[in-house]
Amino acid sequence: RAAFVAIRAETGGEASSPLYPGAREAVARLAARPETLLGVATGKARRGLSHALAAHDLGGFFQTLQTADDHPSKPHPSMLLRALAETGAEAAHAVMIGDTEYDMEMARNAGFAALAVTWGYHDEPRLRAAGAHAVIHGYHELEAALAALEEEGV
Repeated sequence: RAAFVAIRAETGGEASSPLYPGAREAVARLAARPETLLGVATGKARRGLSHALAAHDLGGFFQTLQTADDHPSKPHPSMLLRALAETGAEAAHAVMIGDTEYDMEMARNAGFAALAVTWGYHDEPRLRAAGAHAVIHGYHELEAALAALEEEGV
């Protein structure tokens, strides 16, 4: 941990790690929708998440932040269940967007729709095998995929 903190201080950490192309714009569009609440459920520690959100000026977009500091590891649904409790949302109207099989399994375990993205850690076959309801390959597909999940009642 000490080595990581030293490297982050030396390199700028999250500030030196760019967001995926289109990420900020997609988050801003979703956050602007009055019917949409955004949250984070991450295996990062709260300190790491806070640094990443501050480095990219994203903190104001999210209503709930769930980290590994306060929950069992994914795919346990604890992070998502706490997010629901904090926001008053219902699992039947919630979507977990993730890039790992653990995200997909956590979504299913919490009763969420599971939307996979292919630009992260796990490939499409692995994400589908883990229970992804849908898979997208770029942020340009995000809003249409969310609308399709809503229409399907997933």
